[in-house]
Amino acid sequence: MERFADEAVIEVVSGSGGNGCIAFRREKYVPKGGPSGGDGGRGGSVVFCVRRNLRTLSHLRYKQRFKAENGHDGEGRERDGRDGDDVIIPLPPGTLIRDADSGETIRDFGKKTAEERWTFLGGGNGGWGNVHFKSSVNQAPRKAYPGKPGETRRLKVELRIIADIGLVGFPNAGKSSLLDKFTNARPKIAPYPFTTKIPNLGVLSLGGRNEEDSRDIVIADIPGLIEGASGGAGLGIQFLKHISRAAALVFLIDLSEENYLDAYDILRRELETFSPELTAKKHLVAGSKLDQEGAGGALEALRAKYAGEHIIGISVYMPEGLRELSAAIAGLVDEALKAEKQ
Repeated sequence: MERFADEAVIEVVSGSGGNGCIAFRREKYVPKGGPSGGDGGRGGSVVFCVRRNLRTLSHLRYKQRFKAENGHDGEGRERDGRDGDDVIIPLPPGTLIRDADSGETIRDFGKKTAEERWTFLGGGNGGWGNVHFKSSVNQAPRKAYPGKPGETRRLKVELRIIADIGLVGFPNAGKSSLLDKFTNARPKIAPYPFTTKIPNLGVLSLGGRNEEDSRDIVIADIPGLIEGASGGAGLGIQFLKHISRAAALVFLIDLSEENYLDAYDILRRELETFSPELTAKKHLVAGSKLDQEGAGGALEALRAKYAGEHIIGISVYMPEGLRELSAAIAGLVDEALKAEKQ
């Protein structure tokens, strides 16, 4: 299976300006025509454009150099050269652009309100033709300026998925099944660990009395964590950064597993080791697979151990607890967004 493309290093080059032209009028009955050299055209710019239909950076894996067109040279009869075409680089929402050498953040397209199009490098100005250098003492100047060169930069492009809710849990905890039940996503589902190898996004649509009361909540299913994920174990470390933009988190605990009482502490520890900011996010806990034998008692034990946490028992297949969970998720997102504005 091809690796999920969420990072790329590219080189971008803006176009150089066209050269100014040295030319003279050649007209009948005008034996000493004046200068008529036009200006060079401006070089094309490097432009990034957010495309909502893109989900990965795979298109940057096979092409790492993007160059705008150079401006065209000026011509006689005071004709200016044509401006060079811009190079347009499409990006998925949530992309972060850094300097490849220093690591400095240049642009963050992480906000949902981020502008769709942004010019990063402008092209070089075109050079002046000799028509600009005519004077009373120099009626036939043989002087023109060359175009200004373009700029070259190496960039590291990183994708960080934008979602309202990030699902966090061990492999096979039921995250993909929940996403499939809640949303229009169709993730791969199977009864063995690491079924999910790339982040999946789904939209939980909450209907209201009318269209104005309805709302959509974007949920991200992140590949399962295992103990030691923050140190590189398993698949989770590759995708922990994708929940950094989530407004809130839902920890999914498999009530049928032997270590269900320790799972929440382990997950929190892995998140904190990777980034303390993740554990500061608004969250709730969902005990999954409530349809399994003994799961009801496990849920009560989980609630007893974590009395201060909001814990909801759910079963995707019965179904049970899903309405309560969807309402709680909506409230969680509202709380998180309100806290961000303060």
